[in-house]
Amino acid sequence: MQQSSTHVTENDSPLKTTGIIKAISISKRKGIPKSNIESVRLIENFGLEGDAHGGNWHRQVSLLAMESIDKMRSTGLIKLRPGAFAENITTETIDIPLLKVGTVIQIGDMAKLEITQIGKECHSKCAIYNTVGDCVMPREGIFAKVTKGGLIKIDDEIKIL
Repeated sequence: MQQSSTHVTENDSPLKTTGIIKAISISKRKGIPKSNIESVRLIENFGLEGDAHGGNWHRQVSLLAMESIDKMRSTGLIKLRPGAFAENITTETIDIPLLKVGTVIQIGDMAKLEITQIGKECHSKCAIYNTVGDCVMPREGIFAKVTKGGLIKIDDEIKIL
């Protein structure tokens, strides 16, 4: 596993600036949990090849930290898996919830994403919210657009540029 590097943020807390892809998930339709896959091509100005959320808009790719999923597991939803929150990329170690709009991250050797949105409004409460009264995606999920495409796979390094 990759060693995580850190730097100090504006409020003097360390920010983990590297991590890995724990899972990649896509779906053919919106509004359903995504299926896990081993690798996928990120397409510049579109998103993940074969994913329903791809297109010419600011939320081409969604990311959520495994640590956020683990928070929800601690409420008793032990069977939650990456992709259950409809996120495309599940990360580990990097501080996804602390990234800011405009931050650029690199995945693997070539693919780059620019963070475009932090969290989202949950218009209709999902099954997870209805079960435990909370969902982390609206607070800790982030969205990005693909600024440089490339093939990504599980265990690829993610780093803040």
